[in-house]
Amino acid sequence: MLKSLSNFDVQEKRVLLRCDFNVPLDEKGNILDDFRIKKSLPTIEYLIEKGAKPVLLSHLGRPKKGQRFSLKPVALRLEELLKRKGEESKLSSSPFVKTREVKFLDDCIGEKVQKEIEKMKAGEIILLENLRFYEEEEGKNDESFAQELAKLGEIFINDAFSVCHREHASIVGIAKFLASGTGFLLEKEIKTLGNLLKSPKKPLISLVGGKKVESKVKLVDKISEISDLVLIGSLIKAEIEKKKISLKYPQKIVKPIDCIFDGERCLSIGPKTVHLFKEKIEKAKTIFWSGPFGKIEEKKYSKASKDIAKAIIESRAFSVVGGGETVEFVNKIGLAEKFNYVSTGGGAMLAFLSGEKLPGIEALK
Repeated sequence: MLKSLSNFDVQEKRVLLRCDFNVPLDEKGNILDDFRIKKSLPTIEYLIEKGAKPVLLSHLGRPKKGQRFSLKPVALRLEELLKRKGEESKLSSSPFVKTREVKFLDDCIGEKVQKEIEKMKAGEIILLENLRFYEEEEGKNDESFAQELAKLGEIFINDAFSVCHREHASIVGIAKFLASGTGFLLEKEIKTLGNLLKSPKKPLISLVGGKKVESKVKLVDKISEISDLVLIGSLIKAEIEKKKISLKYPQKIVKPIDCIFDGERCLSIGPKTVHLFKEKIEKAKTIFWSGPFGKIEEKKYSKASKDIAKAIIESRAFSVVGGGETVEFVNKIGLAEKFNYVSTGGGAMLAFLSGEKLPGIEALK
């Protein structure tokens, strides 16, 4: 049984909140898409309203060395979003809500960090530096590193669904040392994706595209158990045919019937396939989509994915979209808010829907 944040008395408590602030940056370190930061706001808002002392943890990118992957820009954007949210909802009447400033510390463990956290007052917020500046976080899942992090808090809340498939120190390690539970985002991800697996309104049409072909083929096989049809992208079709992969329900798989080529490579499904997919989408009551249907970085190859996105919205089916590339794409074309649910998970969502147990969720049980 998972314990929710709402089950804890957090007033005056130091709460270690594992967020996912792994946002795309440009060459100068500017944030290109703050979707994941916005998704963390309800949990952070709740903590400051209830008089907790939230200490936020996250990774960013895959740093070796160097400050390009510092979380400092995230601290600035988070503070901006929290202040805007406070003005909109007038939540500042809470006796615990201070100025909504986010204090950024340039490390995530150590005596200096400990002292700053001990000085915190109820409703104040601290964001620690990128966890992956320490190799003990990722590769080794080092227990002593997890213990160092755990010393900073009294309660551990995991709200980072997108890394729950990783056995990292801040995901599975901290939970060994502190009372632990789920944040509101993680709770919602588990509930929405769980309902998709257990009790979707039928017909359920699943669309699976994108590049990570190996994991996607596994998802196609699993999601076909509950889907009425699974519409797949060109790369997945090629992988299935090349490796002669045997699927459980081949009769449910709808493959592309034409392509837009760049020389020898198929870089997008073609107009006939878009028309075919639209016909199937129109009949759906529930739609799940992960993975674009072309090289979305280039305009001429992104049209098919855009047409598919519009068809899903126009179908009025309950729609769930997820996967890093797909979410970035629907945000970029301004359609993300038209979907019923947008998951923050990429690999974690694929693993969850493929029936795997996620270490980050198991650690909280």
